[in-house]
Parts: sequence; structure tokens; C-alpha cells
Amino acid sequence: MRAVWLKEFGGPEVLVPGDAPDPVPGPGQVLIDVAYANITFVETQFRSGAPSPFKPELPMIPGNGVGGIVTAVGEGVGSGLISRRVVTSTGGSGGYAERAAVDASGLFTVPDGLELDDAVAVLADGRTATMMIRATAPQPGERVLVEAAAGGVGSLLVQLAKSAGATVVGAAGGSRKTGVARDLGADEVVDYMAPSWTDEVDPVDVARAAFELLGQGGRMVSFGLASGEWAAIEAEAAVARGITLVQAKPTPETMREYTESALAEAVGGRLRPLIGQRFPLDRAADAHAAIESRASVGKTLLEVR
Repeated sequence: MRAVWLKEFGGPEVLVPGDAPDPVPGPGQVLIDVAYANITFVETQFRSGAPSPFKPELPMIPGNGVGGIVTAVGEGVGSGLISRRVVTSTGGSGGYAERAAVDASGLFTVPDGLELDDAVAVLADGRTATMMIRATAPQPGERVLVEAAAGGVGSLLVQLAKSAGATVVGAAGGSRKTGVARDLGADEVVDYMAPSWTDEVDPVDVARAAFELLGQGGRMVSFGLASGEWAAIEAEAAVARGITLVQAKPTPETMREYTESALAEAVGGRLRPLIGQRFPLDRAADAHAAIESRASVGKTLLEVR
């Protein structure tokens, strides 16, 4: 089968197309003919050799999220899954390939009426955005600041916060991205590439960053590591200003529920995934480069078939 190999850490160019043996589903697993592979910013960091809790041996086939059709099942798995459209995480590797063997317990059936590419686009980002919204629980009338509002997670956060009745301020870099945030439903947009962008934003009740903008009683929750590290906010400083630093503490059970909720919102038309870039499998390096250049919007997918 065709696949993309990571044989050494480095820039996007270390992702090299090549052949790989077809995987065989073991006990409790299924084989998926992959149609789309999800790319996250974390994967670009891992490829570069940045510190990561995931420490596989090289060479490897990267990729942690796929969507496709089940074509075979391993021992202990019912044949009723064959031909089903599914999305799933791979466990950290094997996603940038034409086929993937994954645990059957981690599958999510794609609901009727939802396109497979859209389902892949909400697989990782949708569960993260849902987790953030559940953790902060914005109320009708509150002001919510969403940074990276044109990104994969941020674009979904804008929509979920609007659905909760909040007034959404979308912060994004450049006029193209602020336009995307407004099209997604943001009530106000600011360009955080402008030197004094925080001057344009009133205090908000829920924030993803911009701690200094938070008003009394506000909540702050962080997601992503685009800068390479978490924002260093001291607990004492938050307490002094009456601000709650929210920490989402997901479990495998809640993460599954968050994913199911995101898929249900998408099929119901209440959550619109934004697929900004698509690349064929053998151009995975270009996909990573696009994400790292900060030129991408929404989700970036590899089209495998």
C-alpha cells in the first residue's frame, strides 16, 4: 500500500511517500480503507522532534486520525462492521496510509447525512472544542474571546459559543482569517497581528487566552500549543482578580461522548466544520508546511482515495 514515512525528525521534507506492508487486523481490531487522514498541529510538532509523550521508534508512519470504510475484522469482532463508514483515532501512528488496522472499540460510525470528510474534520477538533465549551459553560449574554478563531478548533468554538447564546469575539491573524471568523458567526473580530489588538476588545467573561482582558468572574481555559508552551498564568494572579483558570479533565468515557456530540451537532447542521486545505497523500510534507506557515484556515486533510 501507499504510505508516508517519517524516518528522521526535522522539517516537513522528512515526510517521504513510499510503500508499506498492508496491515492485518489482530484480535479486537478492524481494517479500514482510509479515505481521509486528519492532520493536527501537534503532529507537526512531533515530526519536528519537539518534546512529546508519544515516543515511537523510527521509521514510522505518522497520523492519528482517519476516516474510511471497514473492509475486514479481526478475531472477536463482528462482521456487521464490514462496509461501515467510520472515523477513529489510530493510537498515534499509521494514519498517513491507504489502510490502517485499529481497535474496534475506538470506532465512531459516521451518521447518515454527514459526509466522511466532514466527520474526519470534527474527529479531533470537534471533541476538543466540545470539551472546552463544557468546561467553561458560557451563558447567554456573556462575552467569549476565542483566539485562533479561524483554526480547526477555534472555528468550531466560535460556533458552539454562539449556540450557547454568548457574544463571540473572534481573534485571528490577518484580514482573511478575521473574515472567516465573522462568516462563522463571530459578533466581533480582531486581528491579533496588529500591535495593539487588545485595545479593541472589551473585558470578556470567558477567554482562551489574553488573560489581561478578563473581567471579574471570568474563566480562562487553554487549548493547543501553537507557541510551543502553555500560557504562564499564576494561580495567585487569577485569584486576585476573581478569575477562574479552568482545567478540562477528560476521561476516555467523556472524550468519546464529546466526539459523539460533535458528530451529532455536525449532522444536525448546527456545527459546520471548515476544511480549508486538502492535499493528496503523497503531499503530506506540503500539508505540514502549510500548517506551520500559519497560512492555513480550519482543518487540513490528506485525501488518500
